[in-house]
Amino acid sequence: MAFLTVLPLAIVMVAGPQILSAIFLATSEEWQRNSASFIVGATASISLITAIAYTVGEGTTRGERNDTLLFFVIILLVVAMIYVYRRRERTEPPKWMGTLQTATPRFSFRLGFLLLGFFPTNILTATTVGSTLSGTGAPLVHSLPFLSLTVLFISLPSLALFTFGERAEASLPTVREWMNTHSWIVNEVVLIFFLILTANNLVG
Repeated sequence: MAFLTVLPLAIVMVAGPQILSAIFLATSEEWQRNSASFIVGATASISLITAIAYTVGEGTTRGERNDTLLFFVIILLVVAMIYVYRRRERTEPPKWMGTLQTATPRFSFRLGFLLLGFFPTNILTATTVGSTLSGTGAPLVHSLPFLSLTVLFISLPSLALFTFGERAEASLPTVREWMNTHSWIVNEVVLIFFLILTANNLVG
């Protein structure tokens, strides 16, 4: 089914500054409210971009497979892969992340909205999801598993704190460091995998 095809792209949505921000907010002064606001903002923007891409594509597909749209998806994937590769050596977190320890819920909402929906790779990824569903004639509701998995991923730091308390808080910096240095590899693997799936859909 179409929703199973786009599910792996949820990893690309969070592997980078997105999950790092979620970890920083989970250790901030008002971590419960900040994490919740971040998740709500992220959910809103991801849903918006995916729906827009789907609606634009739907106008050309009319419920049937559209090879031109699938070819456009391949171009998006290649652009995303190039972007991720060129930024692979930027292992230091952005300086603004240092301010997240004293973030407010309002700031956290804006950050989630902008970072998850309008970060370059996220725009490409959410657009790819919407366009892929349109291009294969699948309904927009098939984007819900992708959205749900993405939200689950960015919720993991706060869920870990709820569940494991101090043990989770002690391990989060290690997770943050690993994601900071290896996220580009994870992204490239997922993008290549999805590129192969899309190419198969195009020639199948």
